[in-house]
Amino acid sequence: MVSMAVDHVIETIVSALQKEATLLVGIKYELDEIRKELVSMKSFLQDAARKQVMSKGEETWVAEVRDIAHQIEDLIDEYMYYVYRKQYSTVVHRIFRTPKSLLEKHKIASKLRQINKNIIGMDERRKRFGNDRIEGSNDHYDSPLYPRDLAVFVKEDDVVGFVDESRLLKTWLMDNKKHQTLIAVVGMGGSGKTTIIAKTYNNETVKSYFDCYAWITVSQTYTRDDLLRKLIKECHGSRKEQVPNDLCSKGFKDLVEFLMGYLKHKAYLVVLDDVWDISLWENIKASLPNNQFGSRIIFTTRNADVGSFSSDVRTHKLTINPLKKEEAWDLFCMKAFLHYPDKSCPKELKPLALELVKKCDGLPLAIVALGGLMCSKKSTSEWSSVRDNLNWQLNNNPRLEIVKSILLLSFNYLPSPLEYCFLYCCLFPEDYKVRRKRVIRLWIAEGFVQNVERATPLEVAESYFMELTLRSMLQVESRNACGRPNACKMHDLLREIGISILEREKFGVVYDGKVKINEYQLHQARRISIQTNDGDLQLSGNMSYLRSLLVFVDCSVSFSKTSLSNLKLMRSLDLENVAIDVLPEELGTLFNLRYLNLRGTQVAKLPKSIRKLGNLESLDIRETNVKELPSEVAELQNLYHLTMLSKKIANTDFGDFLLCSGVQVPFEISKLKKLQVLYYIEAKSNIIRQLRSMTQLRRMGISNLREADEHDLCSSIQNLKLLRTLRLCVNNEAEFLPMDALETPPPQLQNLSLGGKLKRVPHWFHSLQNLTVLWLHWSRLKEDLLPQVAALPNLGCLYLINSFVGESLHFYSGFDKLKELLLVNFPQLKGIIIEKGVMPDIQKLWIDSCFALNAVPQGIEFLINLQTLWLSNFSSRLIDVESIDHSKLQHIPNVKIMEHRGELPQTQTHKILIKESLCPYSNNLK
Repeated sequence: MVSMAVDHVIETIVSALQKEATLLVGIKYELDEIRKELVSMKSFLQDAARKQVMSKGEETWVAEVRDIAHQIEDLIDEYMYYVYRKQYSTVVHRIFRTPKSLLEKHKIASKLRQINKNIIGMDERRKRFGNDRIEGSNDHYDSPLYPRDLAVFVKEDDVVGFVDESRLLKTWLMDNKKHQTLIAVVGMGGSGKTTIIAKTYNNETVKSYFDCYAWITVSQTYTRDDLLRKLIKECHGSRKEQVPNDLCSKGFKDLVEFLMGYLKHKAYLVVLDDVWDISLWENIKASLPNNQFGSRIIFTTRNADVGSFSSDVRTHKLTINPLKKEEAWDLFCMKAFLHYPDKSCPKELKPLALELVKKCDGLPLAIVALGGLMCSKKSTSEWSSVRDNLNWQLNNNPRLEIVKSILLLSFNYLPSPLEYCFLYCCLFPEDYKVRRKRVIRLWIAEGFVQNVERATPLEVAESYFMELTLRSMLQVESRNACGRPNACKMHDLLREIGISILEREKFGVVYDGKVKINEYQLHQARRISIQTNDGDLQLSGNMSYLRSLLVFVDCSVSFSKTSLSNLKLMRSLDLENVAIDVLPEELGTLFNLRYLNLRGTQVAKLPKSIRKLGNLESLDIRETNVKELPSEVAELQNLYHLTMLSKKIANTDFGDFLLCSGVQVPFEISKLKKLQVLYYIEAKSNIIRQLRSMTQLRRMGISNLREADEHDLCSSIQNLKLLRTLRLCVNNEAEFLPMDALETPPPQLQNLSLGGKLKRVPHWFHSLQNLTVLWLHWSRLKEDLLPQVAALPNLGCLYLINSFVGESLHFYSGFDKLKELLLVNFPQLKGIIIEKGVMPDIQKLWIDSCFALNAVPQGIEFLINLQTLWLSNFSSRLIDVESIDHSKLQHIPNVKIMEHRGELPQTQTHKILIKESLCPYSNNLK
């Protein structure tokens, strides 16, 4: 963590020297000198980060370095605050404040010089007292508590769950295929990967398929030669053979040749447990010959990238998901109620036990450890104490130390830039679904995203997010049509450990009412997450170190002039869904603000002082009462993200035409040269023409379009070559959407939404080769559009609402990658025909408000991968539920048939898909 703090401040200094060089007159030399000193200290800090236990002297020195890094960051931001404040003061004020500004700059320069002296002095003290070298490592295999090696001896009867996974694994191992096969078993730390493999590895029937076998636990800092020596020893041991005496003296070449010769005519099984290095297979594959004897190599890993082999051999991937609720409960009871009759939970303890099991979120390691801890506790007061103080228990109770150490490994092995990004996610509430786009904009605003040549900050931040999901640090909750995560959440216990780290490292404070936060902590906090509603929240007092304020409760937040002036270093202000309706003019004093999220608030007007927020990069006023942007927004030259859809689209009845109401822009929108995201904007002729020059746009939405806008609209779209998302809608259901004049669409277009009547299927539909999502809303086409889109190679989601007035839809070819299909409000549609081989990968099919439809789709039995079928809001006279051929639906796990929304037919015997909303597709509009 300290190494990351230093990395972050070095990156901040370098970025400031590059981007703000002309504004740093007077402190450039001091910053560069500090940068040099910090760079020279990095190797020592990296050694410290890898060590589990440090001496008191080492701990003190590392803490001092962290505090110094924070001080430097504060001074840089404070300096920039004074620079920006001077820029936005009046001419008279500039004249009178010049001496004061010079004095402030002089003070900051002096402080930087003193910090540099302190750094040099700290380094000299470290060497003088013998702390110039940190011994030890973070090798978790030295710990006697570590259960990984013990898992090899697990009894099959002690394993709960994972029946299907074990069966599949055995099938891959014993399928009599002669090709060498690589099997990757992927899951988060403590998910049971090792236990599942051990259960199969110990099976005598499995072992009989192989001439020799080896189980190797791979450390994070493994050496290639040692790993090969262990392989040789294990293989010899499995055959009770003598291990070569000269093994320790053999080099890499000799070891490879020896293993190749030994395994040349054998079928072997090798387990490489807990692999972290993505290049491990490339390092050892030469020693494991592909001899066509049916050999198998199994990897277990927390990183999905490790399991993505680029190889000419056969591969399989097994993802280990959390235990099901019933399985988790059985495992917990087996451990916690060991001495009770039938290992059953007493009635008075069941509510508390259920809460603790929920906290484990299906993670077997946590369930076993927590169950073992509770085994000795009998009273409800003891159980309540553990539930209410689980964070303390994780950090202080030896019985849970193993859970913390296993989960911490994933954090400790994160690349430096990802540590802060992960900790920032811990500021979101428990079980909170974190939108990908929201959190990456927050990371960028905080300065966590490093500069990468030929990549935008958004692209780099996206890669960080993907890396955290691949490493199982974030759990994917939903994905878009491309397979990219839309939202994620954190495992409860991993989040609890993260909160302990962020508080210890002075990264931030979670104010949730569970632990009392004193006034000193609030005043020193760099980030505050408000998650409790204890009356109105008054931001007052000195909070001058605060970088981020995130509020997650529906409370009333008030800002005073004094409180805002104390937030001069604020970078991110996130008030989504907070009960606030007025923003004070003093908002303009937050010169360092990069991110402002007012989504879902009652704010109706942005203050004119917003023009002073020259650093603002992201502004979200979606679902607010703002109807018009103030002209001062034109001065926000660093703004790259602007979303402002004023009408909330959620749980909407699609039976009526849905009008997307954008926001009026009474200034030249083209002045915002860095803007990449712009929607929804209300259509005006002069605005549409200006869009032509905004070639940097990636996502755009326009509302209130008219047929008369056709030429200007199509001409502008034609020029936006980087556009990936385009959403257009007319101002009323009688208006035609003007799209015929568009010659060719943007070549990288991935998401297209058209709301309004279409005269014909656009002739350019066939050229949408990168399109993954297509929305057609109230198009009311007379011609069949399916032939135009069937062959689109990447189309994953097709949403059609009142888009066709014909009587039949015939899917006779194509749709090779389609995953979701939505058909709503087709007033004349009588039949749907699906030919065999069409839509081979479809998983969700929703049909709603098609009152003339007289049967379920013909050919639905061919959709063998269909997981969800939703039929709703139809006339019972036209579809007799009793007459439905249920044999054609038996392969679909989740079927829901509703004559009218809210009414469930009594005769429906299929498993019911429970949804939060009666309109399951509405959230996809967002």
